[in-house]
Amino acid sequence: MKQQVFNGYEGFTLQDSRLSFEEEEKQVREKINVVYIVLDDVGFAQLECYGSSIHTPNINRLADTGIRYNNFHTTAICSATRASLLTGANHHAAGVATVVDHYTGFPNQLGHLNPAYATIAEILKEYGYATYAVGKWHLTPLEDIHEQGNVTYWPLQKGFDKYYGFLDGFTDQYHPSLVKDNSTISQPKQPEDGYHLSSDLSDQAIHYLYQHHLGHPDQPFFLYLAYGCGHSPHQAPKEYIDRYQGAFDEGWDVIREKWYNRQKELGIIPPDANLTERNPYVKPWEELSADEKKVYARFMEVFAAFLEYTDVQIGRVIDYIESIGERENTVIVFLSDNGASAEGGYTGRFVQEKSMGLLTDEDDLKLSLEHFNDMGTEYSSMNYPIGWAHVGNTPFQWYKSWVHAGGVKDPLIISYPKVIKDVGSIRKQYHHVSDITPTILEAVGVKKPEFIKGVHQKPFTGTSLYYTFSHADAASQKTVQYYEQCGNRGIWKDGWKLVTNHILIDDYADDTWELYHTESDYSESENVAGLYPDKVEELKNLWFKEASANHVFPLGRGSHIISTPKQQNEELNAYRIRLGEEVYTYENIIEPFKTGQMLAFNRRNSVVHLILNHRREQEGTLYAVGSRFGGYTAFIRDNRLHFTYNYHMESYHTAVTPELPEGEIDIRVETEMKDQGGIIRLFVNGEKKAETEFEKFINMLEIVSSIRDGANSSVDPHNHLPFPYEGDIKKIVFHGAPYEFATRELLDEFWTKD
Repeated sequence: MKQQVFNGYEGFTLQDSRLSFEEEEKQVREKINVVYIVLDDVGFAQLECYGSSIHTPNINRLADTGIRYNNFHTTAICSATRASLLTGANHHAAGVATVVDHYTGFPNQLGHLNPAYATIAEILKEYGYATYAVGKWHLTPLEDIHEQGNVTYWPLQKGFDKYYGFLDGFTDQYHPSLVKDNSTISQPKQPEDGYHLSSDLSDQAIHYLYQHHLGHPDQPFFLYLAYGCGHSPHQAPKEYIDRYQGAFDEGWDVIREKWYNRQKELGIIPPDANLTERNPYVKPWEELSADEKKVYARFMEVFAAFLEYTDVQIGRVIDYIESIGERENTVIVFLSDNGASAEGGYTGRFVQEKSMGLLTDEDDLKLSLEHFNDMGTEYSSMNYPIGWAHVGNTPFQWYKSWVHAGGVKDPLIISYPKVIKDVGSIRKQYHHVSDITPTILEAVGVKKPEFIKGVHQKPFTGTSLYYTFSHADAASQKTVQYYEQCGNRGIWKDGWKLVTNHILIDDYADDTWELYHTESDYSESENVAGLYPDKVEELKNLWFKEASANHVFPLGRGSHIISTPKQQNEELNAYRIRLGEEVYTYENIIEPFKTGQMLAFNRRNSVVHLILNHRREQEGTLYAVGSRFGGYTAFIRDNRLHFTYNYHMESYHTAVTPELPEGEIDIRVETEMKDQGGIIRLFVNGEKKAETEFEKFINMLEIVSSIRDGANSSVDPHNHLPFPYEGDIKKIVFHGAPYEFATRELLDEFWTKD
């Protein structure tokens, strides 16, 4: 990075002065580009070069020109892994204990990155790098993910020159919530024109690299490229889905065995690695009905298509880097952020917004059968059943958010042609996601500055694995790594791992610890805690020491995924009834805008108050929350006020008023919670004109709210007008009552019974 220092002198006139600048340059010793490619919820076994039958030739190409790691670990969940990846620190120390959607104010869960741990983009910018981020971010406080949000923790403020992607934890691949730099934007084209987010992200990545190479061919670049694949919703072009028709009809038990055997053939797992047993949450395939087999096989066909299609898009980016002659001196780091996800539950979700809990009795089988031909298209929002996640994490046990190997042991491929010469080989050293950024700085030959943006920097907690690039058989230089995710805890030291699952609100003292000698038991298949009680105590004490040093405490209340509905209900009450009244007011709205999470007054009494200047011919959307997969919207059609409440495509509840008067109109939309649902009442100029009742609450997982416009897709596909209201909205007020209005008894009824 060149900095100009004036060393001339200033006279009375230009003739009396001397113009002179000295250039001080802070730069790397040689041009080394860096690319991080991150997939989402892709398990250890789901890549072709890690044993699967899913076609990923471009990821294979990275493996063939680089090295694969079979002992690499993440934090078991997305935000935390990304925080650790970008900062080189353990995720609690970096301020991201779990997903940033939930923050407590304690140092381990700030809702954003701790500025004392700068991102690799901020570090590399100090040394003259151009920095680009494309894709999933998920490191911004939930309340700031909208057009009016505080951008302090958006990518451009965390070291990136340009950004294109989505800030939330996931998004619809056909109708994404997009951000460019510091503004929300609309997608460049529609699905009927060939739009899919994976290809859009690659388009943008190539565009940024093209502009960079055109203008600054000698400047090194850092590209952070994070796809939505394979997080739900699983969506892919039909021609890719069709390629896998019948490919998984044998079922998850047979496919898991086949992938396990192929892993041994590839050498990606040791020859003596055991295949862990099927856990009780996964039914034997042969016990399923014909309809279940049909639907569940289709779920996996869609996932495979999604992954293969994204692989094609990754290949396009690699091709472009090669075409500009930069491949030889570019380090490409490819990884997944955690193991395969069990959030699809027993039956899978045709509409993933309904639930991400494993033990709920929500059953999408009927809905999936009714919409079988829509599975994987823009008219579905899918997540596969737990049985396929079990296959995805072969040969390990458990899933995303667990800190057993199924949650934390993930694919890592590093390709660096200039340095790595034994290409196609496998590395067995134990390493962690916090080790990646220290590795890159060692490769580039720079150190983390003492101060960045005026903030004193704390040292990395990660250990560089650069030594593995050239020394395949070197002993691991990492000796200890702790884990904690949603109350699940573990620690690894010198070939031993202690681990426990924690169920939501149970007492931590009641948790059962398991011990595995991973040096000889690669897949964590044989719990030897009973044989080595002294080792259990030694590692428990070490876990507390490491946890204290990394700000793990206080521990949260655990994950909902492995808890019963009753326990989830108790946690819901413990957390949500603390929230108070919320009021948001907007005046003189002249254009549509998205508002993030703030309009989602779900499961609570609320009032939306609008003042319009209206003429008879004016139509369009007043506001919308959600999407075609669940939500609610108010709009004017045929000079009547409509309100629709969409319960996840299963039922639609619409209230329609008589014709509206012209001139200034006072409209109120009131929601009153009743039993497991509620009543919507529409008032015009103080008089009740219509009402509708709904029986079940929407579970708002991805909340897209917008004023004077529809959300990402039509909430009411039968009646909803997709364009903005044509008249004047003088004022709109959203008033959500405190959660105490949603009583304990009401919430007890909402959750399914044990």
